[in-house]
Amino acid sequence: MSLSDDLANELTKLAGFASTVPQTVAVTDANQITLAVDFTAVDSMSCSFRELRLSVSSLVACDVDVLRQWAQALSGRVTYLLENLGPVEIDTNSGKVLVRSTPPDQQPDGTKYFEVLLESTTTGNFTLRRYESIKGTPGRTPVDIQTTHEVLLKLVGDLIDTVPTP
Repeated sequence: MSLSDDLANELTKLAGFASTVPQTVAVTDANQITLAVDFTAVDSMSCSFRELRLSVSSLVACDVDVLRQWAQALSGRVTYLLENLGPVEIDTNSGKVLVRSTPPDQQPDGTKYFEVLLESTTTGNFTLRRYESIKGTPGRTPVDIQTTHEVLLKLVGDLIDTVPTP
């Protein structure tokens, strides 16, 4: 079974779940790629989650150009979220690539945007979060990502399909 299939099974089990304390669902495939999602609500068609993480052991200590390639592939393929994604910062010293909404969702009272962090340190991580900044208030606040099950499963499939070979 694929990570998407395993996650679909977990979504079915979680139907009716809602909490301010996230419930983490983690699934691992035959290639030792681990997906973890911190759900805050799940119903029969949609879900809310705080964070989605993908650990790809083959990307530990990879060259930052491999992460750059992944960022570009993701940005070209994941075009169905609320905003498009694009690489905004590459840190060759720490082996990290930052991808954000381009452009972010600008509202009269503030801004919301997706943020993806690709890292070659520790476990070769991909992390997806959504943030909100309110005009007149310093800093940013994490907000839940809300999608249908179909969009979440497509996202997971696209993440796996774009994982580069170091």
